[in-house]
Amino acid sequence: MSTLTRIARSRTLAALASPHGVDHYLSRINPMWAAHEVRARVVDVHRETSTPGAPVATLTLQPTPTWRGHRAGQHVQVGLDLPGSARRATRCFTVSSAASRPGEPITLTVRAHADGQVSRYLVDAEPGLVLHLSQAQGDFTLPVSPATPGIDPLLFITGGSGITPAMSMLRTLLRDGYDGRAGRRVTFLHYARSAEDQVFADELARIAAADNDVTVHLRHGVRVSEHELRRLAPGHRETDTFLCGPAPMMDAVRELYAGSDRLRTEQFKLAVTPSGTAEGAVTFAATGRSVPNTGASVLEQAEQAGLAPASGCRMGICFTCTTRKAEGTVRHVLTGAESSLPDEDIQICVSAPVGDCVVDL
Repeated sequence: MSTLTRIARSRTLAALASPHGVDHYLSRINPMWAAHEVRARVVDVHRETSTPGAPVATLTLQPTPTWRGHRAGQHVQVGLDLPGSARRATRCFTVSSAASRPGEPITLTVRAHADGQVSRYLVDAEPGLVLHLSQAQGDFTLPVSPATPGIDPLLFITGGSGITPAMSMLRTLLRDGYDGRAGRRVTFLHYARSAEDQVFADELARIAAADNDVTVHLRHGVRVSEHELRRLAPGHRETDTFLCGPAPMMDAVRELYAGSDRLRTEQFKLAVTPSGTAEGAVTFAATGRSVPNTGASVLEQAEQAGLAPASGCRMGICFTCTTRKAEGTVRHVLTGAESSLPDEDIQICVSAPVGDCVVDL
């Protein structure tokens, strides 16, 4: 750790920068300077498909040194300051590159949805764009490492954008010395709407042609079925299986694995504890406004009341939204922890009122 980093992370400087935190001010000098937050600069954008209405692109990101790395299969929250918007939009994307170490580049593979403001912006992004990231999250990961590969075969069943965590795992295994001859054979089964909609097509063709004991099946325009699985992945119910894709496909596969403990799934949804209790009222003391408590975060309820409090990442990282709570109880929407201390500073983007609450806004 450099001397500058130690100073930036010191308690003394944190106290001087309160309530916003050191990173709030470092970003004003250089968006890639950070003591605690993670930011990343887009250094390359590669178009994977040009499917009308839903193109896919892979963004290569160079994170700040605060990035702690990721395990293959994990995801990140991405914060984006959209032009013309006062709010920072936050979305969740799986890291598609092989497992990374602290500070190493990563890739995100994003499909642009017709109503997806963030996804459309990212697919059309230019190098130089700076994004806000959370640290890697999620446990949809291989239970062993390439250094201790085990002997059990692996099966990946994916559909659409669900291919990204499986590709991260497969890339990690191949990069780090995976050897199917040791006993662990891999079957990669992916469903896409069409050949034109198939992402990573060239790379998967190379993997399929290589002598690596990885079997690749790309299925276009068909649905998963018991007959398909029996034909393409014999013994699938007794095989460690990783499943990710559209909900209908996942439901169908779950039925085929009923009673088996070998299936692991990823839903592309953050694990968030229930929000605050939708009782009582939220009072914004500085403006004299009071609204019925909906159970949403204090930030969301303030914006719905017509206020425009300062906010940044909207995911509990940057402390830009830190505000004094005068009275009441709040629940942290990510951890579930509750606090009833009077006159305490809270991050309103991840704090939901539990009953009556008074906030200095």
